[in-house]
Amino acid sequence: MSTTETDRAEVAAERRLEIRSHPRCLEHQPGLGHPEQPSRLAAVLRALEAPPDGRWRLLPESPLPSDDDILGVLAWVHDAAYIERVRTAAASGAGWLDSEDCVVSQGSFAAATAAAGLALQAGLDLVNRRVDRVFVAARPPAHHAERARARGYCFFNGVALAAEVIVRAWNRPVLIVDFDALHGNGTQLHFWERGDVGYLSVHRYPWFPGTGTADQIGSGPGRGTTRNVPLAEGADDDIFCTALERALDELAERLQPAALVLSAGFNAHHADPTGGMRLTAAGFRRLTRAVMGAASSYAEGRVLSFLEGGFAPVALAEGARAHVEGMAESGLPAPNAGTAVY
Repeated sequence: MSTTETDRAEVAAERRLEIRSHPRCLEHQPGLGHPEQPSRLAAVLRALEAPPDGRWRLLPESPLPSDDDILGVLAWVHDAAYIERVRTAAASGAGWLDSEDCVVSQGSFAAATAAAGLALQAGLDLVNRRVDRVFVAARPPAHHAERARARGYCFFNGVALAAEVIVRAWNRPVLIVDFDALHGNGTQLHFWERGDVGYLSVHRYPWFPGTGTADQIGSGPGRGTTRNVPLAEGADDDIFCTALERALDELAERLQPAALVLSAGFNAHHADPTGGMRLTAAGFRRLTRAVMGAASSYAEGRVLSFLEGGFAPVALAEGARAHVEGMAESGLPAPNAGTAVY
């Protein structure tokens, strides 16, 4: 191995993929029978405990910013009055917020702010060059949460928050890629009129939440930076992955993103009862490789990925493991790749 190759290998080892989580994310307890259980996260973390050849680092209690810092930055993507409503609803200890699928418990606010804190810290670490690839294993999920409304098991939109951190720090575009089987209505709304944040979603339609038709492309400065690829129930690996690959090539070329942010849902797995799709572990690897290829081409390999849906623990764990393995396969950019300056 040459000196240059050795140097690159050492840097790659130092900046290997990180898996971040926090015990507070288990405190959201929506009750027996609700699909979004703490056991989902536990299954994912168990699946990621044994990285082959140390290709990733698991941080089950990753450091969080202070609650004051988390809540301050959350105001970038949620109204202050809504944040307080989430806090108050959780303090009441029972019931639901905004929609019957968003059940709250006394630990829901702590869990939701921890998930947002993991997103904030990942964004800060990326812009400060401490990491270039992170998978955030957190709950509750994010992409259905609107600016002033909880929906679809989601309270705070950490995906939108992470994208904001990067854009505001670097003043360069970010591309969000959502391969959850359900359309991310909340994320789409956050950036509907933004030309600096692209949103690409491949999902089942018609299905919950009823958004994500192909003619929803954004407006104003954001016209054309939203791209939806609705698919019929039963889409398999080839249909789903080909749809994402083609749309990703087009939107990444248009935006030239500085980083990619992923809504990584695994309810498109064939064994998941909620998604109605037929993806396998191989399909999730292929999706991940497509995203990592775009990141290598446009963003020096920078990717932040966030756990979204997936409600059959065994299938979820299999999909998440395949996704993380795909992220870990991608190291630093090719030797001839340029280095951007911000």
